[in-house]
Amino acid sequence: MSNQISYKFDINEIIFTGKNKEYGAYLLRKKYNTYLTIAMWIAIIGFVLGTAGPMVYNKMKPVEEVKKVKRKIVKISELAEPPSIGEKKEVQKVEAPPPLKSTIAFLPPVVKPDEQVTEEYIPTVDELKNIDPGAKTQQGVEGGVDYSLLEVEETVEEKVVKEEKKEEPFTFVEEMPSYPGGNDELLAFFASNIQYPEIAKRAGVEGKVMVQFVVEKSGDITEIAVLKGIGAGCDEEAVKVARMMPRWAPGKQNGKPVRVKMVIPIHFRLQG
Repeated sequence: MSNQISYKFDINEIIFTGKNKEYGAYLLRKKYNTYLTIAMWIAIIGFVLGTAGPMVYNKMKPVEEVKKVKRKIVKISELAEPPSIGEKKEVQKVEAPPPLKSTIAFLPPVVKPDEQVTEEYIPTVDELKNIDPGAKTQQGVEGGVDYSLLEVEETVEEKVVKEEKKEEPFTFVEEMPSYPGGNDELLAFFASNIQYPEIAKRAGVEGKVMVQFVVEKSGDITEIAVLKGIGAGCDEEAVKVARMMPRWAPGKQNGKPVRVKMVIPIHFRLQG
């Protein structure tokens, strides 16, 4: 039987061969694995206690059952007795107090057929000077009410006043609006009425002002506005002259006059 010799190599012994092992580094390296193992077990135990500890505590501690009782709040309100349907209250008619001044019946004229027309007395202007017009003829009484001094609120049943909404203007129609005399007269009108603003002259401002307006069904010019201006008072001058334009021939669609939106250029040029 052959003798087997086992060799166990220690890396620390090799490193510290011929060196001072009492220095301290040798002992630290020798005990490194031991310290590492201890630290690992401490971490594992801490993790287990941190996660499982609350669960164990909750199981060991008796849980007190709290019963929540829902309370219903009932509000009792006393309702008034409904009025009886059968009973009807009689409305007492109160006559108006007598007037201070005498009144004479003066009602607005109503168109009626000939067979319904009756002879009615119509007061003259002179008679109405000293007598107030009213719904009926009545003598004045001293100490009566002067109805002319009272504020009467006019009440009209189911009177609805509807404002006529303007139709949206067209941009293109079968028959476009035209200036009286044509485009040549339109150019002549602006050329004779435009006054070049002094500020624009001094600043040397030239250009084209685009003026927009609406030709109404009657031919009147409304809604004048500047689409593109050049400033220096030229925009205001163009609008001012546009307002001076006479009535145009209105545009027509299907033979009927309609509102049409127009845009015209007004040129401002300095003569050298």
